[in-house]
Amino acid sequence: MKVKTILVSQPEPKIENSPYFELEEKQRVKIDFIPFIHVEGVPSKEVRQQKVDLTKYSAIILTSRNAVDHFFRIAEEMRFKVPDTLKYFCLSEAVAYYLQKYVVYRKRKIYVGKRTFADLSPLIKKYKNEKFLLPSSDMLKPDVPKTLNKLGVEWKQATFYKTVVSDLSHLRDVTYDILVFFSPSGIKSLFENFPDFEQNDTRIAVFGNTTIKAAKDHGLTVNIKAPTPETPSMTMALQKYINEANKKHT
Repeated sequence: MKVKTILVSQPEPKIENSPYFELEEKQRVKIDFIPFIHVEGVPSKEVRQQKVDLTKYSAIILTSRNAVDHFFRIAEEMRFKVPDTLKYFCLSEAVAYYLQKYVVYRKRKIYVGKRTFADLSPLIKKYKNEKFLLPSSDMLKPDVPKTLNKLGVEWKQATFYKTVVSDLSHLRDVTYDILVFFSPSGIKSLFENFPDFEQNDTRIAVFGNTTIKAAKDHGLTVNIKAPTPETPSMTMALQKYINEANKKHT
């Protein structure tokens, strides 16, 4: 079946030259962006109940921009003045760069990984005498605590924000040719909003093995997968699929 409409279960890209906009123009398809999940901050009272005393930590591990935002939000709510001596261990350059929203970058001790938590671990090991705080969501990847325990450092995880299912009731009577998912939470949101969802002719596109597994566990047929050696990004995978599907129907 020909592809005319696509729903991406994420916020619309903020950059003008996003490959999604190029795909839309090139393939003459309509792409809508609606986040199936969103992040909500945990109140400082709940953070205190997790026995978190910000004064006890000399280093902080930041795995995402959300972690940055919610660490500084909690610090403000707790009236904690973040010391200039605090060391920041950032998962990627994007996270480290985002820190500039809150601190004067060149005056801080910032250590940056390449992309994965494994990339960051040698830097953490180098400073193993620090006391590390890991502010995270309620859905922390299991490799993170596993890696930190293996390093033998003193650390504590605290939930500063939560991943929450968005209300999608406005989509009840809307159908799309392709639904695009990037996390198991997105799949969960689909079925929490529409427990009687039937795939029928809708094609399902998923990014990453854990999302593929979640889709299959919910009885969905996965039609488009990324990343693959041939299509390392979701837009490339969609491009390839649309080329083939729409060619058959021209």
